[in-house]
Amino acid sequence: MERTIYQKLINWKNNKNRKPLILNGARQVGKTYIVKEFAKREYKNLVYINCDNNNDVKELFKDFDMDRVIRTLEAISNESITPGETLIFLDEIQELDRGITSLKYFNEEARDYHIIVAGSLLGIHLHEGTEYPVGKVDELRLYPMSFEEFVMATGEEKLLDFLRTSEFDELSPLSEKYKELLRQYYYVGGMPEVVQTYVDSQDLKMVRRLQKQILSDYQNDFSKHAPTSEIAKINMVWNSIPSQLAKENKKFLYGSLKKGARAKEFENAIQWLVNTGLVYKVNRINKVCKPIKFYEDTAAFKLFVSDLGLLGAMSDTLAKDVLVNNKAFVEYKGAFTEQYVCQQYVSATSECPMYYTNEKSTLELDFVIQLDEVYPLEVKAEENRRSKSLTTIMKENEELKGIKMTMSAYKKQETITNIPLYAAEEWFKRKEKAIFE
Repeated sequence: MERTIYQKLINWKNNKNRKPLILNGARQVGKTYIVKEFAKREYKNLVYINCDNNNDVKELFKDFDMDRVIRTLEAISNESITPGETLIFLDEIQELDRGITSLKYFNEEARDYHIIVAGSLLGIHLHEGTEYPVGKVDELRLYPMSFEEFVMATGEEKLLDFLRTSEFDELSPLSEKYKELLRQYYYVGGMPEVVQTYVDSQDLKMVRRLQKQILSDYQNDFSKHAPTSEIAKINMVWNSIPSQLAKENKKFLYGSLKKGARAKEFENAIQWLVNTGLVYKVNRINKVCKPIKFYEDTAAFKLFVSDLGLLGAMSDTLAKDVLVNNKAFVEYKGAFTEQYVCQQYVSATSECPMYYTNEKSTLELDFVIQLDEVYPLEVKAEENRRSKSLTTIMKENEELKGIKMTMSAYKKQETITNIPLYAAEEWFKRKEKAIFE
């Protein structure tokens, strides 16, 4: 399957100032697949080493004599390593003692060699300060497949090309086709193995079975890799997310975990989930103004999972409610649609959005984002829904440009523009591109 990160890998390879590359991302988002596919297409050969429980590489970085390291890698893989022609890929690098530290020496003493490292729980180790080689590495992050990547995987390349190259007001004649694909994406989500299974078999039961297996694997990871004191709390936070998002006010409430729960008790568990890439933390801002980071209130936040399909599996949504009855669009208090928009924003920008509430009134904005401008953003699962909070905010802040994302067609008004949900990712990309123009 094609991934949009592929072009970024090409750019990395061709960069004259290329450094060792860390490819980060949650477990099972396709890191190993995309690097192997990249090597197959762009290099003469690949040296692939899985560092997990691999005694052959246990002492690989006993010192940082890079000539010895390269010879050892050649011996283990039975492959010749030629600068510029061979890609070295160290998978599950977090399991290798001083593996991350070695990238400093690859950069300083073996710069001609092309090396990528990845790991399913690498984000935890990097955030723990594992001798991170600051300034000595490049870094990319891979996310679950976005809606556009899903459309590509289903073989609808022409629809995708039209979405990417057309003006938004030209998309309406094909809106029903895009909506149908969006319904499928709501159920299947973006985990590559799940998407491939759906494309190959159209078997919805198998899709849900795979999603449940991924969720089970994640919880096994909690038990194996999280600090013992945090395992129960991590599970409590993780399992609470669907019900937290189903509330009218989706602000994360510690009291929903257990009676009398406090932030201090659970903040490490939440951060662990964020560091793994399994959870996106959307912080509140107390003023809709540029730069929004100045007005961030980290004590109030929403939590979203990394993948829409996994949220559906956690919630046990029925296929008919998503694909036939349209209930995922109009029920669940907008939880799935907010999840969808958040996921597309993260995929397009590698940043989390924020949200706004006014504690002195009932005003609330689903998201506030800063790209070329600051955009108050309201998400509605249905067509033609009024956005009272957005309308009020726009009257109070005439310099802002309000955005609604709904199932309705593109419509630009004086202060508020409606973007069809299926075009959300493309709109984010175009606005991010405009920052540098």
